[in-house]
Amino acid sequence: MNYRMPAEWTPHDGCLMAWPTRPELWGDMFDHAKREYAAVARAISAFEPVTMVTVPGAAEGARELCGDGIQIIELPIDDSWFRDSGPIFVLDEAGSRAGVDFRFNSWGGKHHPWDADDKIAAALTDVLGDPRIGSHMILEGGAITVDGEGTLITTEQCLLHPNRNPGMSRAEIEAELKARLGVTKIVWLPYGGLLDTETDGHVDGVCAFTAPGKVIVQLPADPEHPDYARMRANRAVLEASTDAQGRPFEITDVTQAAFVEWGGQEIEVGYLNFYIANGGVVVPVADHPEDAGALAVIQAAFPDRKVVGVPTRTVAFGGGGVHCITQQVPATHAR
Repeated sequence: MNYRMPAEWTPHDGCLMAWPTRPELWGDMFDHAKREYAAVARAISAFEPVTMVTVPGAAEGARELCGDGIQIIELPIDDSWFRDSGPIFVLDEAGSRAGVDFRFNSWGGKHHPWDADDKIAAALTDVLGDPRIGSHMILEGGAITVDGEGTLITTEQCLLHPNRNPGMSRAEIEAELKARLGVTKIVWLPYGGLLDTETDGHVDGVCAFTAPGKVIVQLPADPEHPDYARMRANRAVLEASTDAQGRPFEITDVTQAAFVEWGGQEIEVGYLNFYIANGGVVVPVADHPEDAGALAVIQAAFPDRKVVGVPTRTVAFGGGGVHCITQQVPATHAR
């Protein structure tokens, strides 16, 4: 089998999302979370079909908020972060699709239970009629970004954390990523976000591919930002690296940062946690003065796509962004 994970800008058959399910995570913000998930689903549905998975019995409530344009299906789930618990789709040389089913342990055992989420990747590949490729390794989709041409970027902070795969060495983790995702080169950034204690520093909060040889990185301008030095260390690694094709990286910086009071906490809404859809990019925003500048930078990085901001302060309160709650389904026979 010669499968590879395509880049996120590859044409999609659709997008998978999961409806908020864990009241203890959201607290008084539970209804806010549902409305924001619905808003993200509607924004993406302007570009491609969206399937929303709910726990059994919750479809009607989700349908009321999402509207008629979103497909709703019921399956057992524990939580609502399909970037991490859902399948990671790969294509073979003929363009046929399969779903890689990495193990899931709720970001190092942070939320109980997680057994349904550990099984949801297999369930979704069955729904789609795709073959399942199993893996013994724990991996969340938010921990990686790929260019579809052999390069994968991740963070040491997350993938080497002892709560994920303590029995695997760095070399063994690399070998499994290469075997399951068809990549040939892995670039390790030292850091995810310092405040990202929920995922232990996923890469989709600090760096993303925008095209072959091109990345966009978080580089906060304020020296008081907790990641000011850390993100510059990440950038230095990228500056000294090449991709799988031997190209130096062309780097775009997102200097904006949005801290807001929400749900009784100060949270940061991460602009880099966007979703690349067919013809569009859906970006988390905070109703904050920094939104416009960040959207302009992202639009310049994706000149041929429509960039849309969706307020997701509650999603950030829960520990993520637009990318965290979505999972693309690449189109079959796409190259």
